[in-house]
Amino acid sequence: MRLLIRLGYGLRRFLLRRLRIRTRGVKVMVFNGAGEILLIRNSYGDRGAFLLPGGGIGFGESPEAAAVREVREEAGVPVHRLAPLARYASAAEGKRDTVFLFRGETDSVPEADGREVVEARFFALDSLPPRVSAATLRRIAELRGERARDGRW
Repeated sequence: MRLLIRLGYGLRRFLLRRLRIRTRGVKVMVFNGAGEILLIRNSYGDRGAFLLPGGGIGFGESPEAAAVREVREEAGVPVHRLAPLARYASAAEGKRDTVFLFRGETDSVPEADGREVVEARFFALDSLPPRVSAATLRRIAELRGERARDGRW
């Protein structure tokens, strides 16, 4: 199953790059009661890097609904007090993407789905894992007031 996900991911990247399709997606900064942030590790792409949970917005779906759905699918937790933080433009992976960033909370313990996501854990902001995606580090720096938002993912 993971092999099929990786192959599909590669094909999707190729087609998005070639066809220059516009996409819309969400990322969510989910915090627990201790102020720790939820990060995931995918079974495709850069499988060693932790990043924020998120994904594509479905046809007719609002960004808010997509944010709640993606966190539940990827980490198995409900999100409460969901609030929009910012909107970004991204050209990563050969696509033209709009990324909606949200902040939310959960009282639940994350559990990776085992297919798309191989690890889902909370981390203290001052004790992040060794490999965190550059975009995730930029969002954390913005949240902490260490970096200004520039609108680029």
